[in-house]
Amino acid sequence: MSSPFEDKAARIAAFKNIDIYPVVSSEFTAGRDVISVLQAIAEGGAKIVQLREKNRNKADIYQQALEYRRITSQYNMLLIINDHVDIALAVEADGVHLGQDDLPISAARPVAPELLLGCSSHNIKEAADAQAAGADYVNVGPIYPTGTKAVPCGVVGIEMLESVKPHINIPFTVMGGIKEHHLGELFAAGATRIAMVTEITQADDIAAKVKALRSHWN
Repeated sequence: MSSPFEDKAARIAAFKNIDIYPVVSSEFTAGRDVISVLQAIAEGGAKIVQLREKNRNKADIYQQALEYRRITSQYNMLLIINDHVDIALAVEADGVHLGQDDLPISAARPVAPELLLGCSSHNIKEAADAQAAGADYVNVGPIYPTGTKAVPCGVVGIEMLESVKPHINIPFTVMGGIKEHHLGELFAAGATRIAMVTEITQADDIAAKVKALRSHWN
């Protein structure tokens, strides 16, 4: 099934309007199947989801991505694939999220001109470099201590948002150890697109948690 967004301009417009940004990894679903987790996220009203699998083979990730595309198309959601430009293209995803050790943005852009390209950043230089290379958005983090991803920089803290904002003019997301009770201070610091992993994927009632989180934007 193809993307519900007809071109990159439509994807960018949709991305600018996201609120929570659920990231789903099979290690952090409290034993539940990732497809049922995604279905619940979709039913909760999320506008975007990222498929992030660090410890599965590419064939498995591709099959999973096909199911993600089917569900996200049904619910008019943006689908972002972590790391794998080829899989994102193969399943007609809306974007790919690349880390500092993945394919560079400058290399991904020519082969995936219609995809949203996101890039993880842990300091001002990385964020600015990603923007200069053609990223459509940058992620800033980890804001708080997190157990879902090890990064050599450690926690960057909410203070980094104030230092990064003057240097970028593309959308940014924040991630890393974020819980519902953090939303107020993140909003106050200027963050409006909030990526979360376990706060969503390990909730008892995922659809209800998504609805509750999204209500903070109202």
